[in-house]
Amino acid sequence: MKFRTGILVMLLFISFCGSPDTEGDSRPYVVATTGMVRDAAEQIGGDLFRIDGIMGPGVDPHLYRATPADIRRMERADLLLYNGLLLEGRLAEILDRIGSRSFAVASAVPDSLLMAPYEYGGNYDPHIWFDVTLWKYAVNGIADQLSALAPEHEDAIRLRNEAYQKELDELHSYVVAQIASIPEERRVLITAHDAFGYFGRAYGMQVEGLQGISTTSEYGLQDVRMMRDLIIERKIPAIFVETSISSRSIESLITGTQESGFMVNIGGELYSDALGAYGTETGTYIGMFRHNADQITSALR
Repeated sequence: MKFRTGILVMLLFISFCGSPDTEGDSRPYVVATTGMVRDAAEQIGGDLFRIDGIMGPGVDPHLYRATPADIRRMERADLLLYNGLLLEGRLAEILDRIGSRSFAVASAVPDSLLMAPYEYGGNYDPHIWFDVTLWKYAVNGIADQLSALAPEHEDAIRLRNEAYQKELDELHSYVVAQIASIPEERRVLITAHDAFGYFGRAYGMQVEGLQGISTTSEYGLQDVRMMRDLIIERKIPAIFVETSISSRSIESLITGTQESGFMVNIGGELYSDALGAYGTETGTYIGMFRHNADQITSALR
């Protein structure tokens, strides 16, 4: 009996301290909260670092609660990268505890370029990744943090960052051209929650969401009616669901427009607060962004 108890204690200790695939790896351990932040770290850090992620596809960071395994990963990290601007609101206590080993990538974006919608209580909109020109600041910030963590790799990190920045420039130009091909009166992007404010400002679209900046906010019948009237007035052909948000609100909006005699379609599924499955095209920031731009353009053009 004592032997079995000893084995159980040893297994619990191994489970707590780390998984076998990370043992014996001397590379600096970097943990990222969202898929967007993780992808940026991987693009810049490559195999020079051991990079782990907390939130997978379809996860809403506004509502996410860390599991015990997540907490262990974050506390073991040499560097914890997170978005900031209250996006990961329920992780605030853990982030505060980690302190100097953590970095909010949004802090690399100048405050003068951030949006502070009135309905968000004067706080900045955290969805900075939806303007590629803003995300470039965040990526530079990540590169600086990785260089500080592993100064012996500073030159390699700089070269990878320069190459990735060029890819981001190409992505921005592509999206500008895509959205410009939509008739101006149809450049209205309607989604479940208002995650695309920076996208609208950067690429010339009116953006409307049934819920506010955060999915913790609620929407009511008045919100649905106002959105329905906008769709009918502007003859918007399509509205969009999001991979990390329930489609219930969009479905109720479609029902409301149909009852008023106007047919609006679901234009496709957009990635808002999470990337696609890891290892797929939409599991990268650039792949996700191109997918969104193509879906929006195809549905509205």
